[in-house]
Amino acid sequence: MDDADRLFRTYHAPLVRYLTRRLGDRDWAEEIAQETFLRALRQSAASLTNERSWLFAVATNLIRDEARKDARRRRHLQLLADEMRDAAAPAPDSALERAHEQALARKSLDALAERDRNALLMREEGLDYTEIADALSISVGSVGTTLARARKRLVEAFEAQQRASEGEARDGTR
Repeated sequence: MDDADRLFRTYHAPLVRYLTRRLGDRDWAEEIAQETFLRALRQSAASLTNERSWLFAVATNLIRDEARKDARRRRHLQLLADEMRDAAAPAPDSALERAHEQALARKSLDALAERDRNALLMREEGLDYTEIADALSISVGSVGTTLARARKRLVEAFEAQQRASEGEARDGTR
């Protein structure tokens, strides 16, 4: 097994999971992952001190480069959220509630600062503090603080989204 094959077999699934969580779109995540591995093939394996953090850093940078597509996706999510709100039934079904909560969670995650969002998603994917620090170009000592702050802000954003959603539902039923 050559280095490229080993790299792909080892990191493809975790990278795609991270990207899917980050982007909310598995197809787009696969595209970014493919581009990340293409760049890895062009990179000298000897120059990579930590393959996983390098891959996650490159993928994160590719996401940043794709900001235009992200804006389009956000508009689409907003349209879906508006449709869900407009189509809300008096007795919501559990699948609708789950979809609504997922949309609120996605909005809450998107509301975080980019570094906070990326740190949370990388940690969720199993990267250790050193790998997260390398990928985000921050000190290892600040990773814990970044994660704690990001978790707190995520909870606050989610609760605010819930309150806003409940207020809109009440106003819409009058």
